Amino acid sequence: MISRFSAWVLVAAGVFNVVIWPRFARTIVADERAWSGDAWGSAPTSFFWVHAVLIGSAMAFGVAVLVIGFRALRALRADRGSRRTS
Repeated sequence: MISRFSAWVLVAAGVFNVVIWPRFARTIVADERAWSGDAWGSAPTSFFWVHAVLIGSAMAFGVAVLVIGFRALRALRADRGSRRTS
């Protein structure tokens, strides 16, 4: 079992990733290097696809870390509750 502090660090890291990466995605989409012509009206470049994979994987890891942190906090809370009733 992990400590309460470690669980909160995981939650904070997950929230950070879920908040920051979508903002970065908007910046990439607006960047002129992401498109071969007009934004959303032309083919995406390799610059776009590299960043899309980076953002997608970071978001997936962020959500996974967030879920692990929440589950650890729930387990700690349940464990604390069961020790009170015993």
